[in-house]
Amino acid sequence: MSLSVNNSESKRILVAGDVMLDRYWFGEVNRISPEAPVPIVRVQKREERLGGAANVARNAVALGMQAGLMGVIGQDEAGNSVEALLRESGIYSYLSRDPQISTIIKLRVIGRQQQLLRIDFEERPTENVLRDKLNRFNALLSGYDVVVLSDYAKGSLNNVSDMIAAANAANKLVLVDPKGHDFVRYAGATLLTPNKSELKQIIGDWSGESDLTEKAQSLRRELRLQGLLLTRSEEGMTLYTEDQVTHVPAVAREVFDVSGAGDTVIATMAAMMANGMSMQEAVLIANRAGGIVVGKLGTATVTKEELFT
Repeated sequence: MSLSVNNSESKRILVAGDVMLDRYWFGEVNRISPEAPVPIVRVQKREERLGGAANVARNAVALGMQAGLMGVIGQDEAGNSVEALLRESGIYSYLSRDPQISTIIKLRVIGRQQQLLRIDFEERPTENVLRDKLNRFNALLSGYDVVVLSDYAKGSLNNVSDMIAAANAANKLVLVDPKGHDFVRYAGATLLTPNKSELKQIIGDWSGESDLTEKAQSLRRELRLQGLLLTRSEEGMTLYTEDQVTHVPAVAREVFDVSGAGDTVIATMAAMMANGMSMQEAVLIANRAGGIVVGKLGTATVTKEELFT
């Protein structure tokens, strides 16, 4: 496909949500522990990457956009690492420091190119920090073209309804990657991007495509969404809008790691829509981006060159 992104440097995406630090420990596995039936990993290499909402911003920058990031981190060493990675990536940081919590960390132990263990460290932000964050969000809105709200249910988006209302009042596109059992708080967003398990929590199981379409369209109308994009892993993606249902089959390739694939999809949708594409056009590109990124290890990005050459 010969599509390209024009003037993307002038488009700005504000990402808000749960910010994480992804840590990877790579090593050799040659024996089982005598203490318990578990492999012993001799760590040889360590990496740190931006995770959660920060990975969305990183993907937007990889596509040539300008990105600002809002979220909460701790007053700790991991928070310092997040700030340093943001500087390296060219992402504008509007992060709030909460001295009463630790930065969210996902530690993955990799042996022989396989994930053996993931350890999560997380605490919910305090109310005072979240209140200040909402005020800052309102102040930043005018400088951005598109808003992406990346909800990992870690507490940073407890004011998400107010944020959507403010973005709508400022005539901004609002894309939301949702979580949880209640999508009502995302009402009024431009586009919601749940995966299959997330959507099933809201509408229950479906008996076939027609049943799924009926339930998805009913939810979309109920929440006053312009679009509902269902990401379906090996089944591809389906976009529900008022006028049509657009299904895009998955790109056939080996799946290596699905970590952060949803971040790549929503960042790509935001980048394409910011540059004037319709949702139907954007989903074709986002589907390709998702297919590329699952072939990479860990939270990763897709570049314009990979997408358009």
